[in-house]
Amino acid sequence: MYVCLCNAVSDTAIRNAVKTLQPKTFHELKNAIPIANKCGKCACKARLIMEDELQHSVMYKNIA
Repeated sequence: MYVCLCNAVSDTAIRNAVKTLQPKTFHELKNAIPIANKCGKCACKARLIMEDELQHSVMYKNIA
């Protein structure tokens, strides 16, 4: 599903960027992929996806 229509960024792209780059802040995610840099309507959803993915990533790191 597209989260950012302005830049054609999907939830999958956000999740992949979070898995790969492990951004600590939303600002770091915005620097990595073109999200929330035009109209900004996607910022809340993108932040929720980032936080969800980071929670899952931490869970997997604790298992390993």
